[in-house]
Amino acid sequence: MTTPAPLNPPRRILMGPGPSDVHPRVLAALGAPTVGHLDPYFIQVMNETQSMLRHVFRTANELTLAVSGTGSAGMETCVVNLIEPGDRMVVCVNGVFGGRMADVAGRAGAQVTTIERPFGEVFSADQIAEVVRRVQPKVLGIVHAETSTGAWQPLEEISRIVHDAGALLLADTVTSLGGVPVEVDGWQLDAVYSGTQKCLSCPPGLSPVTFSPRAVAAIEKRKAKIASWYLDMTLVKNYWGQDRAYHHTAPINMNYGLHEALRLVLEEGLEVRIARHKRNHLALKAGLNAIGLNYAVAEGIQLPMLNAVLIPSGVDDVTVRKQLLAEFGIEIGGGLGPMKGKTWRIGLMGETSSPRNVLLLLAALERCLTDQGATVQPGAGVAAANAFYRQA
Repeated sequence: MTTPAPLNPPRRILMGPGPSDVHPRVLAALGAPTVGHLDPYFIQVMNETQSMLRHVFRTANELTLAVSGTGSAGMETCVVNLIEPGDRMVVCVNGVFGGRMADVAGRAGAQVTTIERPFGEVFSADQIAEVVRRVQPKVLGIVHAETSTGAWQPLEEISRIVHDAGALLLADTVTSLGGVPVEVDGWQLDAVYSGTQKCLSCPPGLSPVTFSPRAVAAIEKRKAKIASWYLDMTLVKNYWGQDRAYHHTAPINMNYGLHEALRLVLEEGLEVRIARHKRNHLALKAGLNAIGLNYAVAEGIQLPMLNAVLIPSGVDDVTVRKQLLAEFGIEIGGGLGPMKGKTWRIGLMGETSSPRNVLLLLAALERCLTDQGATVQPGAGVAAANAFYRQA
């Protein structure tokens, strides 16, 4: 066998649905010396990471930690710990990741009831109230920021409805955490999971999760064993808690990376970071509108970190994305499900969310659209974005 060449990844600007660009300090942390998973130094890192995660989640939940796995592992963690075979669970499906949650719940043995909205729409409080009243579930699962569509689901009123019915609320915040407000305690969310590779700007590999005291009590009252040994919080919490009982060998260096990424969030300030995401979203939106691109999601529910825009008639989705990557080093995402070939998903997450990237993408996209034969007023997108930045 011929030895492969050394790794030499191309430099990209990651403006798709994730992962996002990674700060050099996070990359440096990933390369720090590895220690043992029970080494006193690593235990200190774990303690500090938990504290910072509580701050970002806006919670005092004791059971808050980073699952060793990507965001989908966090989803499975929340589901399998709360669901016993035969439990009723309602899952709200308005995109790919709501559908995935329903699949995970079914595999865990839940009696799953799904309610659906078209891709790009969100659920009303009345819809949630009706299904909760009819099904009387143990758990209702919903996606806060649907990465596949760019839709932003309000949770506050839904949380009240779910709790008034005696159920638990499980929320997917993979894309929202660190980019828009996520108020775990303020909204009384019971089980919440996220990912490192979106607005936290750490490479994929860990999934922050947090469980409310209500959720912990439900886990402790279980009669059946949790279906997954690896994701069993009754075991994992003893590793992340004071006992430090061995459960698995944690990905040491990934935890270093998350630790540094969270430090960057705290240094910037969570509120300032959220405002930055909104500001760059609005500048991008002004520029896209100026070159004739409209959003696929209604006003008021558009995610600032995941901009889903409609592809103009006569413009080929894949050709534009390939040109952006080959000529400008910019990655954007295509649509999923019924939005495939109809939308682009433009990410402004974490480290990627900057005026530089907004202006560069608008200029590059103008060139790509012109090459496709679209009529674009030269420089209109960049001018509109700059006008927004000046007034903002």
